[in-house]
Amino acid sequence: MYPQLHIPDGFLSPQLSLLLWVATAVLVGIAVRKSGRADVKLLASQPILMGVLGAFIFAAQMFNFPVATGTSGHLLGGVLAGYLLGPWAGTIVMATVIGIQALLFQDGGLLALGANIFNMGIIGTLGGSFVARGIGTALGGSRSASILGAGAAAWLAVVAAAGFTTLQLGLSGTTNVAIGLPAMLGVHALIGIGEALITVAALTFIAQTAPDILSGVSAPSKASPVRRLVIGVAIAGGVATLASLFASTDPDGLEAVAVQLGFLNAGVGAPFELFPDYTIPGLDGGASTAVAGVLGIIVVIGVLFALGRLARSRAQS
Repeated sequence: MYPQLHIPDGFLSPQLSLLLWVATAVLVGIAVRKSGRADVKLLASQPILMGVLGAFIFAAQMFNFPVATGTSGHLLGGVLAGYLLGPWAGTIVMATVIGIQALLFQDGGLLALGANIFNMGIIGTLGGSFVARGIGTALGGSRSASILGAGAAAWLAVVAAAGFTTLQLGLSGTTNVAIGLPAMLGVHALIGIGEALITVAALTFIAQTAPDILSGVSAPSKASPVRRLVIGVAIAGGVATLASLFASTDPDGLEAVAVQLGFLNAGVGAPFELFPDYTIPGLDGGASTAVAGVLGIIVVIGVLFALGRLARSRAQS
């Protein structure tokens, strides 16, 4: 079974889950409104970038990397999305990716979906992207300094997400915060190193191959949108395929802590199954996960491309 990545239903109380749903819905609604304004140029003019970035984050989240004995971690991607697209467009991308993971692949609970979007997406896109640029400015404001700032912010976003998750678990009566917080912060401090390295590597690659993306839409484009779409899909598909072959099957940070502290059985399975655990019914092994990954990439690109075009039409009108 492929390791679950997100908070399942049952870990959080219904009351807190609904409160986080409301808070997340409000913030995503604000993001949608702001992304439709003409001054948000990146979102309005580059819907393909939204789709490609969302596809990459989706695929990269499938790639669990080992961080300690019997524990793995995976990319969150909120800082990366917020840095490249801006905090509001990045929020839409992360909400879409995490929502599709829950609805299509039963990764994370439906009642807990608001908490998952808030912890893994909004913290990084709204908070992390501003922190990234602040650190970059403090380091001198060069492109290299800015990318290093993004890496530092990515690490902080993972640790902050772990802290918020632990507080939510404590408020729900699932675990004792005094015990859970050191365990969660300890393992996620290690996971955050992987997040920082992936973020820096991705931004460095973009800086070398498509510097106009980092410069904003006012810079001349180096490649046609179709070519970028093809290249982006190829990269995301390659990552998903590698994940099916080489991703760690050890439990991720939250699941490992849940086992350690004895609240794993509090989790409740999804009320329906489409492609659970990133598998395709009738296929076995790595092929099943790879096909599921490609399916997810197609859906993520389609949804985000449609949202980007909608925002562009609103901005132009």
